[in-house]
Amino acid sequence: MTTTTSATTTDLTRTLLGAGIVAGPLFVGVAAVQTFTRTGFDLRRHPLSLLSLGEYGWIQVTNFIVAGVLSLLFAVGVARCLSTGPGSTWAPRLLALFGAGLVIGGIFTADPALGFPRGAPAGYPERLSVHGMIHAFAPPLAFLSIIAACLIIARRFAAEGLRRTAVLTRVIAVACFVLGIPVGPGFSVRLFLAVALAFAWIAGYAVYLRWPVSQQQ
Repeated sequence: MTTTTSATTTDLTRTLLGAGIVAGPLFVGVAAVQTFTRTGFDLRRHPLSLLSLGEYGWIQVTNFIVAGVLSLLFAVGVARCLSTGPGSTWAPRLLALFGAGLVIGGIFTADPALGFPRGAPAGYPERLSVHGMIHAFAPPLAFLSIIAACLIIARRFAAEGLRRTAVLTRVIAVACFVLGIPVGPGFSVRLFLAVALAFAWIAGYAVYLRWPVSQQQ
């Protein structure tokens, strides 16, 4: 009975971690396809958030919410793996905040801007709606949360003697932060790359955690 219960728990943990592997490719893939297929959308000018608007906006809304839910499940899986040691408390919380930010960003859409969708003002709206203000706050909070989670988990890697992995994780965190600075030309493209890099790290960390868990069965 004890063995069966342990195996079931391990299977659940592996499934939760697997959500982190799926979240990134799904979100980035769906968003990438839309950048080439949505009429009037130009990634060089328009942030991904604007894909949530217009006739097919429901696709990106769903993309935000599904990626957020998968990230929340991943955070639960991480919490089950990091029972003690550096980052065991805050890493799962920050990962959960990342997921929650994506869900909120999907539910509360951005305001039309920069000529997208058709009929939107050529620049940014003079006043933000309530849902526009919430959206303007949630995704950046999610992005900063994943960067902070990277730094905390890098500290855990260092404590475990995985110095190269710790350095790589810190480099990814810094790269995401620099790419996501909302100034200068090509911000939308840089932000897309930063999001893809952050999700790639999540998938890699999920694989790292999932492997030793699978060896327990």
